[in-house]
Amino acid sequence: MIEPQKMQALADRMAEVRGRSPWADARRRFLRNRAAMAGMAILILVALFAAFGDRIAVWSNEELDFSVMGQIATLGAPSLDNGHYFGTDDLGRDLFARTVQGTQVSLLVGIVGAGIAVIVGTIYGAVAGYAGGRTDQVMMRAVDILMSVPYMFVLILLLVMFGRSMSMLFLGIGLISWLDMSRIVRGQTLSLKHREFIEAARATGVPAWRIIARHIVPNLLGVVAVYATLLVPLMILTESFISFLGLGVQEPLTSWGALISEGAGTMGYGTLWQLVFPLFFFVVTLFGFFFVGDGLRDALDPKDR
Repeated sequence: MIEPQKMQALADRMAEVRGRSPWADARRRFLRNRAAMAGMAILILVALFAAFGDRIAVWSNEELDFSVMGQIATLGAPSLDNGHYFGTDDLGRDLFARTVQGTQVSLLVGIVGAGIAVIVGTIYGAVAGYAGGRTDQVMMRAVDILMSVPYMFVLILLLVMFGRSMSMLFLGIGLISWLDMSRIVRGQTLSLKHREFIEAARATGVPAWRIIARHIVPNLLGVVAVYATLLVPLMILTESFISFLGLGVQEPLTSWGALISEGAGTMGYGTLWQLVFPLFFFVVTLFGFFFVGDGLRDALDPKDR
């Protein structure tokens, strides 16, 4: 026979589970994921470094230290005495301040580019999936054609044709990264459009655009959120590769890719710190986003509930 205390504890547990919303349950599962929490902590620390690193830096990112120019391998190493916490680059500029700026630029490109891709891909995929028929076929064949074109080639072509500005970099990365998102959203929309609440809204005469905006898209937020967290590191990788080629952000701005390119070019002179510090921030940030994305995927997966 079950003791009354255990029966009461079991009843309280069942009441708690019944009263918990799906989003609350997902939040609980996410908070219990140690890898996701570690990734979140990493991203918070990187964000704090980008936001407040300028206040810690002794030198500005464009200021030259003439005392170390020409002697970078000996006097330009990391030191707390002269305020060059991460050392200097080959022009005598403080690497700590430039890493702060590179973190700001790379995170901005990643978040803005992913935001553009998510918005365009979600709208396009939801419209195609809900419309169905010939409209869906035409829209998705257009996506197939665009996906057959080399991704990096299109981005480089856009930057060469329209200029290597920050706004063009945001727009170019975002507008050629929405294709996978549109296919994911379209597939989810096809499974939702025949659900009872969608049929009820359609039967009461609700316009198609309002059904998409109020019923389809809100029910896709879980999938969109998971893919967005995995899309941000992809945007950062793309920007870093473009900057590594010299087609990304231009001086006096910098990014992780540009700093890594400069560090790789000076490794033969014994200035390893020029590569290690920006590469460290680049790698740990990518791991942070991947851990958070995996945690969200596990938390929102209905099979694990």
